[in-house]
Amino acid sequence: MFDSLSDRFQKIFKNLRGQGKLTEENIREALREVRMALLEADVHYKVAKDFVSGIASRVVGQEVMDSLTPGQQVIKIVNEALTELMGGTAEPLKLLGRPPVSIMLVGLQGSGKTTSAAKLARKLVEEKRKPCLVPADVYRPAAIDQLTILGNQLNLPVYPATTTQRPEEIVREAVPFAREHNCDTLLVDTAGRLHIDSELMAELTRLKEILQPVEILLVADSMTGQDAVKIAASFHETLGITGVILTKLDGDARGGAALSIRAVTHCPIKLIGVGEKLDALEVFHPERMSSRILGMGDVLSLIEKAQEAFDENQAEDMARKFRDDSFSLEDFRNQLRQIKKLGSLEQILSMLPGMGMLKDLKKMQVDEKEFVRMEAIINSMTKEERRNVAIINASRRRRIANGSGTAVHDVNRLLKSYDEACRMMRQVVGGGGGSKKKKGKTRRKRAFFPF
Repeated sequence: MFDSLSDRFQKIFKNLRGQGKLTEENIREALREVRMALLEADVHYKVAKDFVSGIASRVVGQEVMDSLTPGQQVIKIVNEALTELMGGTAEPLKLLGRPPVSIMLVGLQGSGKTTSAAKLARKLVEEKRKPCLVPADVYRPAAIDQLTILGNQLNLPVYPATTTQRPEEIVREAVPFAREHNCDTLLVDTAGRLHIDSELMAELTRLKEILQPVEILLVADSMTGQDAVKIAASFHETLGITGVILTKLDGDARGGAALSIRAVTHCPIKLIGVGEKLDALEVFHPERMSSRILGMGDVLSLIEKAQEAFDENQAEDMARKFRDDSFSLEDFRNQLRQIKKLGSLEQILSMLPGMGMLKDLKKMQVDEKEFVRMEAIINSMTKEERRNVAIINASRRRRIANGSGTAVHDVNRLLKSYDEACRMMRQVVGGGGGSKKKKGKTRRKRAFFPF
């Protein structure tokens, strides 16, 4: 997301940093470029104009002009302004009230409401809440079935709605149903239309009066650009939405909707969809998003992802195994599975500071299927082979390759990756050491892997 905007900004700031001392003309030229970059990223024209005007009043001053690093000062000001434009800080969901509290998800057809309802339910479960899913879209074919299937995948109660019921009847009956199942949150997936119309809005208004929701979240498709902003403004005017879930940000290289919605509607973006899986829903942090747009990375989000994926006890156990020289291919397979939980490698790399500026990295196509191949190869080994790689000779490699549907060179590459991981981690944890017996075991391994 934001690839084109990030590229443009980094070029602009590279030119600024190359100037020994900035002049007003340098700054004006840079701000013109910033404005063009925002417009090309599909940011609302008034938002882009106001944004640049606000920066200009702060940049053209003694603080920047007299600075030893004027280019860095400009970047700092732009970073602060971008963060402020997107809302300043993350806005949590407001879930106070007598349970079950209700959350309405509204929006047009195709924006991702049903999937977002399931993703939000999963997120609430992680926060120790018990949500109940309510399919109130009786118009779209299979909408009720879709939410029911997703709810079953999450082992959560789903109100058994039918297409013969009216949405008002469904939400009325869903409240006592949720209480019977000891649920504290009601997630209502409402109907959408291909366009905003009075019939849709009247139905949503009736549902709002019945439910008295603590949150009305607009699910907006970021790929629609300026249309997403107009849709948000219309829904807010009629319903008084409390926040926005912006979907498909992983596929939006421009990201103008994310930069415009808050400024136009004054409603915060609370959550963003960054993938198709049920765990691909994240809290929207304006300051982190601004940092990523400017090529400064997002280390905090990366740390949080790692904390979710890696168990502390498992990490300590792994460190012990590296020290004792007992790290096996079974452990290596577990590590691969944990890394997959962090998301795509491209997404992980984009969170590292400065990575966005490396052109070679952007051209590099990361083959996500490599993880699948590696796991298949390990699964094709016997338990003894996984625990002692020294016995994997040429004939065993051929058998493993045939069993996993790969080639011998794929098996060799996996074993080399395992070798390098062991060598690197042994250096990190401070060497193997250990008893004579363990040292003997290490020497046997060296016949194939010199670590």
